[in-house]
Amino acid sequence: MAQVEMTQRMKSLEQQLKSMQGLAGHNSIAFKDLCMFPDVRLPLGFKTPKFEKYDGHGDPIAHLKRYCNQLRGVGGNEELLMAYFGERLTGVASKWFMDQDTFRCYVWGDMARAFVKHFQYNIDVAPDYNSISNLKKKPTESFREYAIKW
Repeated sequence: MAQVEMTQRMKSLEQQLKSMQGLAGHNSIAFKDLCMFPDVRLPLGFKTPKFEKYDGHGDPIAHLKRYCNQLRGVGGNEELLMAYFGERLTGVASKWFMDQDTFRCYVWGDMARAFVKHFQYNIDVAPDYNSISNLKKKPTESFREYAIKW
């Protein structure tokens, strides 16, 4: 019994040391271990469009539509759609993406469904009068973005 407890304590200490070293439990910081889509090749002449970031608020389906429209030039290359999707997320949405097991999502449809399922609450919760009347324009957003919330 004491041996099991000692082993658990050692593992806990190792985890704490890794966290203090900045690896937070990751064994490697090599490209192949950190990159979620290491085998994706960019088409010749591909230029990354500027993406409007999704922060976990708002309609996830509308976000997916805008994203697919911006990348329509890649001809439905699902690997590329999946690889660049994380670039379009920020805040809790980015954290959700980074926590995904990319080996589980083999195709774009799987990832898109998981994304919509996770952020579905934004569609299900209809704003009431009080929440709309309390909306204020943020200094960082355009009038158009503010008006869309209304």
